[in-house]
Amino acid sequence: MQHWAGSDVSSARYRARQIRLDLGIVAALTAMGALRVEVAWAPQYRWCLVPLALAMVVLLGLGALPWPRLVRRPGLTGWLTAWYVACLAGILVFTRLDGDGTAIYPAGAIVVVVAAAALASPRTILGLGLLAQAGYLVLALTAARPNPVLVASLGMVLTVVVGLCVLTAHNRRLQDAQRTGAERRSEAMLENGSDAVLAVADGQVVFASSSTGRILGREASQFTAETLMAMTHPDDLAEVVAWITELHAAGPGRTTRIDSRCRHADGRWFHVQVTGTNRLDDPHIGAVVLTIRDVSAQKALEGELTRQAFQDSLTGLPNRALLGDRMNQAVARNRRSGGRVELLLIDLDDFKKVNDTLGHRAGDELIRAVAARMAGCLRPADTLARLGGDEFAVLVEGLDDLELAALAERLLEVVRLPVRVGHRDLITTASIGIASAKITDTSSEADTHELLRDADLAMYAAKTAGRDRAVVFDDAMYADAVQDAEARAQLERALAAGEFLVHYQPIVDLPSGRLIGVEALVRWQHPERGLLGPDTFIPLAEETGLIVPLGHWVLAESCRQVAAWHREVPDAGRLRVSINLSARQFQHAGLVGDVAAVLRESGIDPGRVVLEITESLLMRDTDATISTLHELRALGVHIAIDDFGTGYSSLSYLRRFPIDILKIDKAFIDRIATDPDDATLAEAVVQLGRALRLQTVAEGIESLDQHSLLSALGCTYGQGYLFARPAGPAHIEALLRQSRNSGDHRDGTGDWWGPAGAVSPAPPA
Repeated sequence: MQHWAGSDVSSARYRARQIRLDLGIVAALTAMGALRVEVAWAPQYRWCLVPLALAMVVLLGLGALPWPRLVRRPGLTGWLTAWYVACLAGILVFTRLDGDGTAIYPAGAIVVVVAAAALASPRTILGLGLLAQAGYLVLALTAARPNPVLVASLGMVLTVVVGLCVLTAHNRRLQDAQRTGAERRSEAMLENGSDAVLAVADGQVVFASSSTGRILGREASQFTAETLMAMTHPDDLAEVVAWITELHAAGPGRTTRIDSRCRHADGRWFHVQVTGTNRLDDPHIGAVVLTIRDVSAQKALEGELTRQAFQDSLTGLPNRALLGDRMNQAVARNRRSGGRVELLLIDLDDFKKVNDTLGHRAGDELIRAVAARMAGCLRPADTLARLGGDEFAVLVEGLDDLELAALAERLLEVVRLPVRVGHRDLITTASIGIASAKITDTSSEADTHELLRDADLAMYAAKTAGRDRAVVFDDAMYADAVQDAEARAQLERALAAGEFLVHYQPIVDLPSGRLIGVEALVRWQHPERGLLGPDTFIPLAEETGLIVPLGHWVLAESCRQVAAWHREVPDAGRLRVSINLSARQFQHAGLVGDVAAVLRESGIDPGRVVLEITESLLMRDTDATISTLHELRALGVHIAIDDFGTGYSSLSYLRRFPIDILKIDKAFIDRIATDPDDATLAEAVVQLGRALRLQTVAEGIESLDQHSLLSALGCTYGQGYLFARPAGPAHIEALLRQSRNSGDHRDGTGDWWGPAGAVSPAPPA
């Protein structure tokens, strides 16, 4: 089968066929002329047969020339025009010798002009027509006895035919120009498109677009069936051959696609997508059309997205998604054999400190180094994955308990090794949780989730037990986790249902015994367990973050209640309220705004509000703490350090913090009357407060001896069971009123909280 021809080749073939046809027509006219000489001319003119015969031989010989190649030569158009003119001249000479020349000449001239109309331009056809008319005029004027009517009629026919030929040549030129433009546009689109187009028929490449050179690295003329096979990757060749065979056997118009790898002319392999369409039944095509597109960039992007989806970018290890897939595969492999699948969850201890002190770049280097070391402890079939941050997981199969413990110990050892980062050695440890599962026929993907959950619980148990160790999961851990989850849910429900209460413990002026304030203490009125103290739910609230909304509610409720006492209870206008701020509540970004809103909504005098923070909280990020304390002080509230003496604050730090009150921890008060050392410490705190112009409050006073000694030491205020236990608002309001009534005794011999009378309840300014 011949290759598809381009527009230039098709035009050349058309011109060659037309030239041969014209030669044949003129040869036929010559033969008719020879017959005319033999039949109608006088014997003395028989010599004309010789040149006519020679002309026929020459014309037939010219028809055998390689015209498809000759028509490409420049100047051929001029030679063709000259040949047509010569044909008209020959016809004129012949008809002048013939007695019926005026009738024969128009017919011969018309044949020549019509033949020329298939090749020549409209201008050439018009010139040949005018030349033919001129020859006919000369012939008519030189004829012996011309028939005027016949001459005029045939002249008009010749004129009409010439005009039609000129119009035909003009329309042909327009059509050729339009076809050439469409072909050039198609070629340009194919050349500059992103696809290479091939047509394959009878096992041969019959067409290749010019874009193949740019896309595939080979020019269109170089493509053969063997070339296509050699360009296909050996691993893809069988699949591609089967695809081509199936496409040939498919129905007309069937289109399918295949992805393969192709060798470029420069030797590199690249990915291609081949779209094939069966056009064998199309008479104008008769081939399978292949559209080849370079999809290397797309494949590279897909590979990168796959890598990002299943690989950790920092370490190159599998990520959580790929670990989950491999866990599912491990379960499937061991389902019939009843094997074991084990998971070790590894979390670096105190890794956040590395990022906070040395920066994230140092943290990244530490993560990479530790990951490489742990990978060296594993078998090729094991999977080490990074789950995120400083958390890793190791998936193994078929290890017994001793082998699993030995692996965990090796991992702990390599983590402990120093890691050189910059100019310093970093030493870290890890906590490892170990969980295993016996795979059975009923095991499923849900077991992998449980395995990861169990390892996580065991890892947190390792951290709780002191870190730098491995802990194996047991069922009690899951039971504790369920209990914690249920407790959190109950805590959330309690907060939403308003089950929390605020109790208040009085604070008294030790020298006079007057009630000068209260400390707000939250309680939980549990619907089943009754009234619960803070020790049963505050730690969980701190851990879950619910302490922030709970603390806000306590702040708002206690300010509202004390503001009401200021308005409703006589002489209670100077009563102050102390409210504890937890560590998470203090670090909450909206703390200052929340306090300002509560002060505004409750209408309480900010000078009657004391916010208590622990001594240990002061030492966390001191600059930020000082800034927050100054913002709170700017609202008008007072600041107290709770449980003072249990932390590590120094005198220099105390001078920097904007505080007003020191609260002496109960641990120093318990043995103050019996242990001289505790008495000395309490006295030191009181003297420190006096030196810094701070008020002091003693917590946990439970005996008269403690009360008397603290008063003698100069402690300003106190609270404890000696005076009153924490109680609800109604009881505290009764105490306030009792304190006011007992203030009528002027001798000062009794206290409102004791069996005797009371002193004036007015608190100090």
